[in-house]
Amino acid sequence: MAASIEQHDIIIIGAGLSGINTAHALQTEMGHRTFTILEGRPVLGGTWSFFRYPGLRCDSSMNIYGFRWHPWSQSHMIASGQEITKYIEEAAEVSGIKDKVRLSHKVTAAEWSSKTQKWRLEVDANGTHRTYEASFIFASSGYYSYDKAQEAIIPGLGDFQGKVAHPQWWPEDLDYSGKRIVVIGSGATTITLLPTLAKTAGHVTMLQRSPSYIIGIPNRSPINDFIQRWFSVKTAHRLLWWKDALYELMFLGLVAAFPNMGWSKALKSSMKKEVPDHVDADVHFNPKHEAMDQRICMCPDGDFFKTLSRDNCEIVTDVVDTVTKEGIMLKSGRKLEADIIVTATGLHMQYFGGIEARVDGKVINIRDHYAWRCCMLDSVPNMAYTTGYIQSTWTIGQSLVTKLAIRVLKAMEEKHAASVTPTIERRQLGNKSHLTFDTRANYVVKAADRMPKTTNEGPWYQRAHPFRDIVAVYLGNINKGLVFGGVRGIEEKVA
Repeated sequence: MAASIEQHDIIIIGAGLSGINTAHALQTEMGHRTFTILEGRPVLGGTWSFFRYPGLRCDSSMNIYGFRWHPWSQSHMIASGQEITKYIEEAAEVSGIKDKVRLSHKVTAAEWSSKTQKWRLEVDANGTHRTYEASFIFASSGYYSYDKAQEAIIPGLGDFQGKVAHPQWWPEDLDYSGKRIVVIGSGATTITLLPTLAKTAGHVTMLQRSPSYIIGIPNRSPINDFIQRWFSVKTAHRLLWWKDALYELMFLGLVAAFPNMGWSKALKSSMKKEVPDHVDADVHFNPKHEAMDQRICMCPDGDFFKTLSRDNCEIVTDVVDTVTKEGIMLKSGRKLEADIIVTATGLHMQYFGGIEARVDGKVINIRDHYAWRCCMLDSVPNMAYTTGYIQSTWTIGQSLVTKLAIRVLKAMEEKHAASVTPTIERRQLGNKSHLTFDTRANYVVKAADRMPKTTNEGPWYQRAHPFRDIVAVYLGNINKGLVFGGVRGIEEKVA
């Protein structure tokens, strides 16, 4: 049995943007350690190679959504899903990380043994069962499930005689040319879908229960064009990264410092200026929540607002009463006839890729655990999860928590420790419990029972904005809340 167990030093789970970024950080800052990346799918790219719906794109500048260490050399800032996948593959190839990726290796279970001071991973390797052991694991598989979407109760949907499509599993053979389409939702996916569908569909209706904040952003910048023209690719990328990162940090800093300065009112006013005259902005672009309670949707060059000017496109704010054979009946009494219904109702949040994890035989129920600096769980040794921000640029946050986790690894080496376990005094907790992410986004609130908790005190803080993470990474006491155990001999060679 022992001969069939493959030994590794560090294992990274996931070869999307987060996994590749984590690997580069380890390769750069801890070159004496070795790592292997296990990716359950047959391709790199994570989200961007998985989703296939029309118009798939990011909604952050690629200068900061992309890797800080690998240039985005295109003149446009908002990239398509295919472009991002190609970019991730190129970065993995150039950095040598691609050689350390094992595709079609899906981790199905993981268990920590205090006796061996290692994680044992059960892996489905393209249909063959394999067992790996590692001294430390990074869960870099994102924050949502590939296998299920957020449950949305849509009465009568099963009676619909047309086609139903969910963006997460968009049918490759779905021909929507000339068809009547109703897209249910008001989030980033809907904002992305609408402009593309409207180009060839007969008619597209965006059906929302409540409006979102939407901002049109330029897809090209004269400043960016100047920098890319007159500086080398590497220098230009460095300058553009700092420009966009500082801009975002300053904006978030102002909102955090002065939350009552009328940000929501300003954004609503901005949207009203963008929408066509025939669209009632007071009805369709008047969100009830505050601007920073949920992620603000971005659309390149205002393409979403421009699409609403088309004769074959409209926005409806109402509630579904029931779905019929021919379309959707609304609470207002109006009927939306449709050939295709798209349910863009959100993601199913899921930590660690849905892996069944245990510590010494005890199942890890994530909802029962507290998050240490938003990258480790209390009572769970030698495991870090590297998620980014969901209300601002993902990669900045993911890079910060990865750097934080690497500080933990370095502290382990300094102490010659074989294990590190976040530990919290539960007797003193009382009713101190908050969501990991400081947001009121519907899909996050609904996932409260699948997320770790925070107390918002000490290292058990909520994921809110980059400033707290920056302080933790560069100035925070890395030992606070951690218990180091098991002794590695000074002479022990890292595998």
